[in-house]
Amino acid sequence: MTIEEIKEYLPHRHPFLLIDRIVDFEKGERIVALKNVTVNEPFFPGHFPHYHVMPGVLIVEAMAQAAAVLSLKSLGHKNDGKWVYYFVGIDGARFKRPVVPGDTLTIEVKQGRSGRGIAKFNAIARVGDVVAAEAELLCALREL
Repeated sequence: MTIEEIKEYLPHRHPFLLIDRIVDFEKGERIVALKNVTVNEPFFPGHFPHYHVMPGVLIVEAMAQAAAVLSLKSLGHKNDGKWVYYFVGIDGARFKRPVVPGDTLTIEVKQGRSGRGIAKFNAIARVGDVVAAEAELLCALREL
């Protein structure tokens, strides 16, 4: 999926749309998204001016956005203003490698248990073959 196709499912826009491309999708199972990290990211001037590091909370947000696309595309819900997908919980978040300008973050999200509009996901973000971060996410789909 291209960035334009991703925007059909997510309400996020620049500078808060944190995934650039979907390279693999298995309905109701898994998704693989890419985030190309550039020196022009709006958070780098403040995090940190002397050594740019992508904030861990934004890595987790990118994981949650990929999980939302997985769930919404699997259910056939586009960004039509009738639905919102909330990030409602995180467990076991671990940050193992700094993500810096020039890195491509590969985010793999696998669907876990789901029911009554709430789903659990297992997410791993890698730079190359090295794990940068991992977490278990909980998200909720709600009709507006």
